[in-house]
Amino acid sequence: MPGNSQRRGRRLAPKQGAPKGSGGKNRDALAGRGKTLPADERPWHKAYSGTEKLPQRTAWKQDKERRAAAEEGRAPKIGQPGTKDTTWGKGGGRGVPPAKGRGGKPAGRSGPRVAPGRKSNPSKDGPELLVGRNPVLESLRANVPATALYTAQGIETDDRVKEIVRTAADRGIAILEVSRAELDRMTGGVLHQGVGLQVPPFAYEAFEDLVAAALEQTAPLLVALDGVTDPRNLGAVIRSAAAFGAQGVFVPERRAAGITATAWRTSAGAAARVPVAQVTNLTRSLKACQDAGFMVVGLDADGQTDLYDLEVAVGPLVVVVGSEGRGLSRLVGETCDLTVSIPMVSDVESLNASVAAAVTLAEVARRRSAA
Repeated sequence: MPGNSQRRGRRLAPKQGAPKGSGGKNRDALAGRGKTLPADERPWHKAYSGTEKLPQRTAWKQDKERRAAAEEGRAPKIGQPGTKDTTWGKGGGRGVPPAKGRGGKPAGRSGPRVAPGRKSNPSKDGPELLVGRNPVLESLRANVPATALYTAQGIETDDRVKEIVRTAADRGIAILEVSRAELDRMTGGVLHQGVGLQVPPFAYEAFEDLVAAALEQTAPLLVALDGVTDPRNLGAVIRSAAAFGAQGVFVPERRAAGITATAWRTSAGAAARVPVAQVTNLTRSLKACQDAGFMVVGLDADGQTDLYDLEVAVGPLVVVVGSEGRGLSRLVGETCDLTVSIPMVSDVESLNASVAAAVTLAEVARRRSAA
């Protein structure tokens, strides 16, 4: 109407349309992650009042709060440990329904409750933890530098745990007993078997020293990894290298897995006994091995030589394992003296990188023992 078009404050631009939603693509990202636990149920909070044993870090926070309150003449703002049931019972804990497992059946749980839907992620700047009874024990036996040993409360002690604690005490390593929930949080949910060893960054061997030490042996054997990015495969290869007598493993610095806690665990502690080196250029390092008298053999599904016909296995040898997806890179494949294939009777396209390495190293060890 003419009157409305002349009024003050009239809208000159069209109304903004409805905001675009995420639709079905990101709908799960907008969903709630469940109820947040109150402060008195969080083991890492100074107000924790649960029935689980108080973590050392939480006890320190509470003592700090007590001292501050005493100086300021006020009541401390802390919890009363042992006054609130925070464990999973037959009914899922006080006031909490039982969790459902597969098929809708209640899933047996133990330990402190956590908020449903929330995942426990380790701090990015937290210490590197080596977990698992065998990796921790092997690392302590090999005198791997360590700063602290974490043990879960109520852990079932066996011969390995007893030796772990005894060895750590003899070496003067701090032994800290924490709740299982705290250890879960520190490890990000990784299966830790109740023990965790805080270790400094892995000390890689110099490549030149690795080659020189191998040449001092009667049957030099090295393993090289070309672009293996899964630390579990790296750990498994190191474990196979230790089992079949290899003197060392070397990997590229870039676009490849390094020695992490996951690789430590997968190697079952073998990384403490087998030297590992990082090289800037894998092709150049393989050529250096050739100049030192090694025969470089690459694993390839289309290799020109059958593994069971590998006559050069009794001499100085470098076994090169390709990446999980593309196998050997072009330059590395061209650098190898020969490529070897593993005969298979089925139509399986290829083997896992760590499995292929284990099969090859086993055949090399067999040939050398028969020579």
